[in-house]
Amino acid sequence: MDTKQFIDLENEYGAHNYHPLDVVITRAEGVWVTDVDGKRYLDCLSAYSAVNQGHVHPKILKAMIDQASKVTLTSRAFRNDQLGLFYKQLSEMSGYEMALPMNSGAEAVETAVKLARKWGYIKKNIPQEKANIIVVEGNFHGRTVTIISFSTEPAYRANFGPFTPGFKAVRYNDAKAIEDAIDEYTAAVMVEPIQGEAGVVIPADGYITKVRQICNEKNVLMIADEIQTGLGRTGKFFACQHENVKPDVTIIGKALSGGFYPISAVLADKDILGLFKPGEHGSTFGGNPLAAAIGRAALSVIEEEKLSQRSAELGAYFLEQLQEINAPVVQEIRGKGLFIAIELKKSAGGARKYCERLMEEGILAKETHDDVIRFAPPLVIDKETIDWALERIRKVLQSV
Repeated sequence: MDTKQFIDLENEYGAHNYHPLDVVITRAEGVWVTDVDGKRYLDCLSAYSAVNQGHVHPKILKAMIDQASKVTLTSRAFRNDQLGLFYKQLSEMSGYEMALPMNSGAEAVETAVKLARKWGYIKKNIPQEKANIIVVEGNFHGRTVTIISFSTEPAYRANFGPFTPGFKAVRYNDAKAIEDAIDEYTAAVMVEPIQGEAGVVIPADGYITKVRQICNEKNVLMIADEIQTGLGRTGKFFACQHENVKPDVTIIGKALSGGFYPISAVLADKDILGLFKPGEHGSTFGGNPLAAAIGRAALSVIEEEKLSQRSAELGAYFLEQLQEINAPVVQEIRGKGLFIAIELKKSAGGARKYCERLMEEGILAKETHDDVIRFAPPLVIDKETIDWALERIRKVLQSV
């Protein structure tokens, strides 16, 4: 079967809830993917940062195969010999005392919302059913009904109400707006240290530090959604570490499995995560032995291959070289580590056609919010490959 036949199958039998580029990938290794017609592409999306370690990393693959031949699922009704080791490794690498594993990033966000509410009622003595959580405009935390209830993107909300109450949205990159929104019923502030889906929106220096200070002063939890930005993507293990900030709760996912399996987790210290009691929260697959074994290997690769450092060094080079491109269609080029955005002027006519041209040149990137092209290659990329990409990116930006 060729590309068109595969696309026709998807369009005929699958729900149309995505607008993918018309490439059908059949194999992948490292930073490269190959389509069904044999053409090779540089992956500059990394499955939205889920494959920071590169596609089909051999160490993670081996861990998956080895564990799959032993036991894959016990549910949490019984213990398994991988989960405790996974917890310990997460604690040592993250600095948090405890972890609660889930599957998707959205599930972890939901877990953090429940945790914050219980903390508010138990620790802060907020009256029952009164707790609120402060979020910021432009946020993206997932697509469950509760999560879209505090989204400010109309496309995520239209025709999906009624919505879950208990959230207040304020301007991003405005610490005073957060401070002004906090009241006696506020349990937490939840923020992305860099907004990914909004277009790699980077706040001003000191913003995360100020949010941390406000949360301390007002006795509310600071929750950081690091599902995309964490695990090395921005040049630090967590993006909040650029300001030496430790949130009360950090949410991770995506690269926690290196792309092999849906794994997410909520990280916090014992005085917070210890509030959950048996029966109050759980997941049949969350923390299963296959996930734990894969997660352990994925974390080891980040540490052993120094992927955070690679992201910092190569990201700085990639960003610097992109900013030297002279293309009238470009409004701004910004990034941190290997998390980079090219924002186009409105007059450019949208980013989609640029992504399609990049695909023709052998680079897979994806538009976000109409006018932004996001570049987030696997962190195992090398300088020579970045130079190869830069030549083609320059050509596309200057010719479309």
